[in-house]
Amino acid sequence: MVEEKMSKEELIGFHKGSLNTLGNERNELAKMINVVDQLIQAHVKALKDLGIDLEKEAKKISETKSKGRVG
Repeated sequence: MVEEKMSKEELIGFHKGSLNTLGNERNELAKMINVVDQLIQAHVKALKDLGIDLEKEAKKISETKSKGRVG
């Protein structure tokens, strides 16, 4: 096993470095998610401005599906 060949100090450095890298990756992913959410909202707004209400459409679909199951 690799850990058996590394000193305690090397292992500590390895794990701290890994956590630092993973934390940075998580922060970048959060930024990406934020950008995607902003783009989604812009498209939803554009559709709403064009007279399409996605929330109403989703509600209609949901109601139709639940009526089909009950009956």
